[in-house]
Amino acid sequence: MVSRAERGPVADWFWTIDRFFLAAFILLMGIGFMLSFAASPAVAERLNLDSFHFVKRHAFFLLPAIATMVAISFLTPRQVRRAAAILLVVSLAAMVLALFFGVEVKGARRWLSIGSLSIQPSEFMKPAFVVICAWLFSEHARQPEIPGNLFSILLFGIVAALLVAQPDLGQTILVTAVWGGMFFMAGMPWIWIILLGGVALGGFVSAYYLFDHVAGRIDRFLTGEGDTFQVDTAREAIIRGDWFGKGPGEGVVKRIIPDSHTDFIFSVAAEEFGIIFCMVIVAVFAFVVLRGLNHAFKERNDFARFAVAGLVLLIGTQSMINVGVNLELLPAKGMTLPLISYGGSSMTAICVTAGFILALTRHRPEKRATERSLFRSGMMAPAE
Repeated sequence: MVSRAERGPVADWFWTIDRFFLAAFILLMGIGFMLSFAASPAVAERLNLDSFHFVKRHAFFLLPAIATMVAISFLTPRQVRRAAAILLVVSLAAMVLALFFGVEVKGARRWLSIGSLSIQPSEFMKPAFVVICAWLFSEHARQPEIPGNLFSILLFGIVAALLVAQPDLGQTILVTAVWGGMFFMAGMPWIWIILLGGVALGGFVSAYYLFDHVAGRIDRFLTGEGDTFQVDTAREAIIRGDWFGKGPGEGVVKRIIPDSHTDFIFSVAAEEFGIIFCMVIVAVFAFVVLRGLNHAFKERNDFARFAVAGLVLLIGTQSMINVGVNLELLPAKGMTLPLISYGGSSMTAICVTAGFILALTRHRPEKRATERSLFRSGMMAPAE
């Protein structure tokens, strides 16, 4: 146990970190590792691999991802901004490279192959994009003459264009929803809400007519006709699990779900452990989002407020999309369940997101005292 009397970096970290956030993130990763034993062997066997191939790789990615999260949580807000700026530049450059030199899977170029590893740069772009946009919004709020909002719009345009070029419409919708929520919190004028809402609607309609796979998924969702095997099987797994599940290793339907270890791991959890267990998973995600928004509400520093709110919205919206697809409430979309689904890029990137959240929500008595003093004197607290 670390004593309060100690003043080393580790002791300071232990007593200033939001341990509820940390526990929630570790719990979700533990659930994901446990579910990998249930969800991945059938997929590995279909690919003529060792039954525990994906379990071993999940463990291989898990430990470095946790180390990354903890390491980032030591950063100050200023260091978080700098790390996010570097990560954003690198990830955007990698996304451009992926368009020309990336591995093509089902007509999409989203991955870069480095040795035996495949990296999806857009996963790392998302938390960096949120942090940098939070900084731009906060700078505009602090000094209105700084065109932070305009720069944020331009940056969003670049990111959206690269995602559409891959194409990855699901990630585009996710980034758009999170960015729009942050812009709204930053005081978006109503004219901008109407304008950007119209652009988003126009983009959605254009995607329907320009991309056949988008039109196909939406049509199958609305009519129930066509190749709906994966979502129908996922729904059957959920129904078969009932309230308490069939028990660990007793799932049958999970064996024929093609992406049971990634996009449809929620259905595997439902079949083997029941709907109540799935409700617990949803509750943990809801706790992360609500606690993050509560931190943002209390935070006087604009940058920290926008960044924390945006980062928890990123996790919450992605989990909502994944669960919605599993429950056939949304059209099918390949999107992982944060911290639970198998995937090296996804898991590491979400741990970067979690690390940013932990770093920005740490208790800093000296900073709080300074902000209270400035607030009482009528001065605006400077961005850290």
